Amino acid sequence: MKYTESILRDITSIKTGKLNSNAATIDGEYPFFTCDPITLRTKTYSFDTEAVLLAGNNASGNYTAKYYCGKFDVYQRTYVIQSTDKDVLNVRYLSYAINQKLHRLKMMSSGSTTKFLTIGMLHNLEIPLPKIEIQCKIADIISSYDNLIENNQKQIKLLEEAAMKLYKEWFVKLRFPGYETTKIIDDVPEEWYVLNIGSLLAYEIGGGWGEENISKDYSDKAWVIRGTDIEGINNGEIRSIPYRYHKRNNLSARQIKPGDIIFEVSGGSKTIGVAKSLLISKTLLDYLATPVICASFCKMIRPMKLEYAYYLYHTLQYLRATHQTEKFEKRSASSIINYRWKDFLEEQQILVPNDNTLHQYNSIAIPMYELKSNLSTKIEMLRIARDSILPRLMSGEIEV
Repeated sequence: MKYTESILRDITSIKTGKLNSNAATIDGEYPFFTCDPITLRTKTYSFDTEAVLLAGNNASGNYTAKYYCGKFDVYQRTYVIQSTDKDVLNVRYLSYAINQKLHRLKMMSSGSTTKFLTIGMLHNLEIPLPKIEIQCKIADIISSYDNLIENNQKQIKLLEEAAMKLYKEWFVKLRFPGYETTKIIDDVPEEWYVLNIGSLLAYEIGGGWGEENISKDYSDKAWVIRGTDIEGINNGEIRSIPYRYHKRNNLSARQIKPGDIIFEVSGGSKTIGVAKSLLISKTLLDYLATPVICASFCKMIRPMKLEYAYYLYHTLQYLRATHQTEKFEKRSASSIINYRWKDFLEEQQILVPNDNTLHQYNSIAIPMYELKSNLSTKIEMLRIARDSILPRLMSGEIEV
C-alpha cells in the first residue's frame, strides 16, 4: 500500500534557534542541538516541547534529524520542527519520515563551501502521511530499536562512570589494593614513579586525510577517525567515520593497532576545547575490517607497553575532565584551538603505578572497556537493522 504524501508547510511549524555554538558547555543541564552530529549540552533552555531537530548546515550536506521531548536549546542554524496537530501527525513518526529524506535534502541544499537548508526547502518537503494509527504503529516498531540503542548507551555511560570512579579511587585518592601498608613519600607510593607522558610512549605521529576518490597515488583504503567522531564512536556512531584513499607509505606509518590512543590536538571551541581521546579496541578494528588512521587534527599515540594503554587512556580522560589539559591549549581569536602537543608530552607529569598495581587495575579495567566496545558495535548493528526496515515501513511495503 502506498501512502499519500503531504508537504511540511501544511502539517508542521518550523522555527530556528538563536544561540551561537559557543553556548555549549561540558556540564550543561540541557541538550543543545547544533549542526554537530553529537548532541551537546548547555546551561539554558528556550524550548520545552516535542520536536524534530534538523541540522540546517553541514560542510558536505550530511544532515542529521533527531527526536526530542522536553527542555532543550538550539543553535541558530538548527530547525525545530513541530506537529501543528498531533491527531494528524505523530512527532516521533515525523522524525523517522524526515530521516528518510536526508539524502533528498542533501541533493536540494545550497552553498559551495558549506551546504545549507532554507525554510522554503523544508516547507515543500514531502513525507508519507498514513492515518495516525499507522503512524503510531510505525513509530512504535522503530522506537523499539531506538529503545535498545538507548539502553545500551546508558550501559556505556555507567561503565564509563565506573571506570573513572575506579581510577580516582586508586590513583587520585591512592586507595589502591595494599595502600594501608604502602609507604608514601612526597605523595608518591613506594616503587611508583612520576614521569612525563612522553616517557610512556613508544611512538606518536600526526594523522592524515587522504583523498575522497581512488587514484594512482592514493590507492589504499582506510577509515579516518576525526576528533568530531570520538564521542560518537563511544556511543555506537560508527558510520559517521569517513572512508578515504591514502598513499601506501602514509598509511603504513599511521595504521592504528589495538591499544593505540587517538588524541585531538586541533579544532574544538572556546567552551569545549580539544584534548578528547579514544582508546582503540580490537573489537572496533575487527568491526571496521579495513585499516584505520586518525585525521590530520589528531595524534596517534602508542604506549611503551600494551599494559599501559588503559591506564594512560583513563589518565587522559581524567586530566581533561579536571581541566588540566587546558593549560596546553593555544586559543586564537577564531573558534579553532590548537594544542601545544610537544609541551604536553614533555611537561605534563603523571603518576605511574608499579607493575603489580597496574596488573590488578587492568584485570578490572580491560573487561569493562571490552564490554563497552561490544555495546558500541551492538548499537551500530541495531542502527543498521532499524534503517533497513524503516524505508519498507514508510513505503507501505510492510503493512502494520
